[in-house]
Amino acid sequence: MNIAIGLGLMDFPFRTGTDYWRWVDLCEQGGVDSLWQTDRLVSKQPILECMTTMAALAGRTRRLRFGMNVVSLALRDPVLLAKQCATVDVLSEGRLLPAFGIGSPTGPEWQALDIDTKTRGKRTDESLEIIARLWREESVDFEGKHYRLRGASVAPRPVQPDLPMWIGGSSEAAIRRTAKYGTGWQGGGETAEQAGKVVAAIKQATAEAGRAIDADHYGASFPFYFGAASDPVVTGAQAAYTKRTGRDARHYFAIGDAATIRARVAEYVAVGVEKFILRPVGDGDAVIAQTRRLIEEVLPHI
Repeated sequence: MNIAIGLGLMDFPFRTGTDYWRWVDLCEQGGVDSLWQTDRLVSKQPILECMTTMAALAGRTRRLRFGMNVVSLALRDPVLLAKQCATVDVLSEGRLLPAFGIGSPTGPEWQALDIDTKTRGKRTDESLEIIARLWREESVDFEGKHYRLRGASVAPRPVQPDLPMWIGGSSEAAIRRTAKYGTGWQGGGETAEQAGKVVAAIKQATAEAGRAIDADHYGASFPFYFGAASDPVVTGAQAAYTKRTGRDARHYFAIGDAATIRARVAEYVAVGVEKFILRPVGDGDAVIAQTRRLIEEVLPHI
C-alpha cells in the first residue's frame, strides 16, 4: 500500500503571509506528502485563490506536492486553466496534483457571477475534455455547447507525461466523470462508509469503460483536532460545517488524540482509500501547533 498524508486549508486561518509560510515550511520539513487549497472565488471570509497559491507553493517548496481541492471547472476558462496547470507543473518540476470538480450548487459564486447552476455538469465535462486534450495534443479543435476552440495549443506542456487529473464528487454523474476522465478520485465530506461505496462504484465504472485507476489514487479528506470535542474552536467549526453542508459534523471530524486520528485513517484505508487531505481545526498558531502534533504523533505510524 502507498498511504500518503497531505494537509489542506479551506479558509485562510493566519494573520499574515509570513505565518502562512511558517506553516508551509513546517509541512515541507516535517514529511507531509502534499498541500491542498480549497477553491472559492467569492467569500466574505479570507480564502486564498487556489491557482495563485499553487504558483506560490511551486516557488517556495522543493519537495512538497500540491493541488486544488477541488477547482470548480464551471467557474473557470478551461484553456487558461490548462495553461496555468502546465506552467505550474513545469516550474515545480512535476509536483502539481490538479483536482477538478463541479462545484457546490450552494456556493455564492453562481449568483454573484450570474451563472446558471444547471449548466455546471455540461461545462465541467466539456472543460475536462479540453484540458486533457490540450495537455497531450499539438492542436485542439473543439465544438461544444459552452466552449468552441480552433487550433488551440499550450506550450510548454506539463512535465509529468500523464499529468494527474483527480476528480471530486460522489454523485452518479461524478462517478461517471471520474471513470471517463480521471486518473484519481478525491473525496470531500464522505464518511469512510460512503467513500467505500464511491470507490467501488468508480472501479466498476472504469472497468466497464475499459480503463483503470491506480489502486492508490483514491483519496479522502477530513478535519482533525488534538483536544476535546467540547473545545469552543471545535464546536464552532462543526456548527459552521453543518450549516454549510447540512451534514452531521460529528461523524466527519476526527477529534481526540493521535490514536483517534490514526483510527479514522484506518477506517478509510479499509475501504480502499490511500491518499488523505487532513485539515487542522483552528486559527493561526493553533493550526501550526495542530500540524506539528500530526507530524510528530501520526505520520511516523502511517
